Formats: sequence, C-alpha cells, structure tokens
Amino acid sequence: MAKSLNNNLKKAKAGKNDEFYTELTDIEKELRHYKEHFKGKTVFCNCDDPRISNFFHYFSHKFEDLELKRLITTCYKNQERDLFSEHKSESAIWLEYNGDKNGDRVPNPEEIGIHDLKSDGDFRSPESIGLLTQADIIVTNPPFSLFREYVAQLIEHDKKFLIIGNQNAITYKEIFKLIKENKL
Repeated sequence: MAKSLNNNLKKAKAGKNDEFYTELTDIEKELRHYKEHFKGKTVFCNCDDPRISNFFHYFSHKFEDLELKRLITTCYKNQERDLFSEHKSESAIWLEYNGDKNGDRVPNPEEIGIHDLKSDGDFRSPESIGLLTQADIIVTNPPFSLFREYVAQLIEHDKKFLIIGNQNAITYKEIFKLIKENKL
C-alpha cells in the first residue's frame, strides 16, 4: 500500500496536481486501526469532493459500524467529477450525513444533506473554518502545495486528524517541529 500510494503522490506532485483521490482500499486498510476513536464523533473531510471522495464513501457506508455522530464533507469548487472527465461544478458544496434513516444501512441521496457554500470551498474560507470548528476529527488528503498551511490550521484549532501526505513532509521544518514537540 505505502509504495503504490507514495508513487501516486510523486506523480501528482511532479504534475503539479493537488487533486489526488485516495483509493478506497487504502483508506479501509489504514482506518481499521482507529475505529474506537470515531465513536460518537463528528468527522470532517474538508478537502474532498463528496461526489467522488472515497473518504466520504468510506465514512458514510461505515457510519453505523463506527458509531459516528455526524459526517461533513466539503470541496473546492470547479473540481472534476472524476479523473477522466471535464464536468465542472459551478459552486462549492458541503454534504452532511447523520446516518441511516430508512434501515437499509446504505447512505441514500435523500438521507444526505447537500448545501451550497457561498465561498469557493477553500479550507481556509470562513465557511469551511466554521464547519471545522464543529468537527471532532478531520480526515482527508489535503492539497500537497498547501500542506504546511493546512497542518498549521489544524494545530491552531486544536483538532485531531488523520491526513495523507508525502513522506517528505516530515522534513519540512514546520512539520518536523510539531513531531519533535509530540503534537503530530
């Protein structure tokens, strides 16, 4: 897993591509170790297009198993709907899922609240920060080019988080300092 993930991260970085969608199998393999940490928590995936995000898929389908309280997902506007299309979204949105309502244990469209954002959905926008403050745990794959700034925001808001980044991030002085201080 780590080798294939790291190769894909390197390709995205070389292509100056901040959009890298994490494979569902990789998410499942990693997050199975943290089940007890999610019980009763609000999870926020603030750098994931909820229409195609495997993080949203994972958490919405495992909502009851993880005993989540709430799932929130946002994305930056004008993201491609998939890696091969040119379909663009005209506005940024956020989705909210509060669990299965009809008993089929599947997140149906009528159970997912879709809300327009006034801003562009950037994780630094006031709307996104407002959603961040409502969350207990942040889980996402942040933009590579903004990794330092992204982590700084999580630390500033004292959030628990699981994020995917390039292994070279540990050499960034800001990140290494947080590791040294046992904050990361």
